Amino acid sequence: MSFETPDDRKYNESHEWALRDGDTVRVGISDFAQDELGDVVFVELPDVGDEVAQGEAFGVVESIKAVSDVYAPVSGEVTAVNEALFDAPEQVNEDPFGDGWMLEIAAVDADELDELLTADEYVDQVA
Repeated sequence: MSFETPDDRKYNESHEWALRDGDTVRVGISDFAQDELGDVVFVELPDVGDEVAQGEAFGVVESIKAVSDVYAPVSGEVTAVNEALFDAPEQVNEDPFGDGWMLEIAAVDADELDELLTADEYVDQVA
């Protein structure tokens, strides 16, 4: 099966993506991850102003199949959360790289982004 894997972002081995926009990084889960989870029914995200650390859980995604932690691809302060997901968690399934984004993190260390997988490396991992 083929999954969308945009090459304009980096990927965590635990299936989160990170898209840099200036000093901010937008974060979500990959197309592969949402497909593996099945229908997402609940999303728990941190509050704006919380600090997250690379590799540590920042939230939870609950689907009809499982409950999974979601891990921060980079460290920094949460500057925005996608509050639309609280009322419409299915957006994670419908548009994981667009409307299904989860949070934005500021004060990102560029070295942490460099540690993440490229799209090609991520595709090799999930193949």
